[in-house]
Amino acid sequence: MPAIAILSPNVLTAIGLRSILEKVAPAAETELFGSFRDFEAAGPERFFHYFVTARLFVAHAAFFRERRHKTIVLSSGEPHLAARGMHCLDVRTAEERLPRPPPPPPHPTPPPRPPRTTARREHALTAPPHAAQTLSDREAEVLTLIAEGLLNKQIAQRLGIGLTTVISHRRNIMEKLGIRSVAGLVVYALTEGYAPTDDM
Repeated sequence: MPAIAILSPNVLTAIGLRSILEKVAPAAETELFGSFRDFEAAGPERFFHYFVTARLFVAHAAFFRERRHKTIVLSSGEPHLAARGMHCLDVRTAEERLPRPPPPPPHPTPPPRPPRTTARREHALTAPPHAAQTLSDREAEVLTLIAEGLLNKQIAQRLGIGLTTVISHRRNIMEKLGIRSVAGLVVYALTEGYAPTDDM
């Protein structure tokens, strides 16, 4: 079974990308790494692809350039100058426009696939973003603040509205977008331009 590594210090972004990759490439096993050291300790050569933030790519460019056929640099719009000549993925790309990876080489008898845990399923999108209803201006503000990692109480204070109003907006956003988790909201906010991707 092919394995994919996601290298990002931003845990929510990494979880969201894993959720999308599980839908795009369900046969692949995806592992998350918050640092290059953890990734290196796991044995990088066993991975079919590496999805790596521009910042980590720059810090370890020699390693990734030697493995350019496996490396995909996560960018936010214009690829980083140091990543020129590399495969890049704009994190704002809509899920349905993501390229499908080539199928893994055939195995005589494929190993049994372990059952997926509920924890992973909770991050999945239930409807593609293009099917979502339009968000109101206030809902868009709340979504942006959720993507920045603010809690409901902090969002209420920032916007000068009540806590129950924030909870109501959050529920409406999830219903309109068909998303069941905060990680899914963060991925949607990043891919649709509601949140800055500077930390990536």
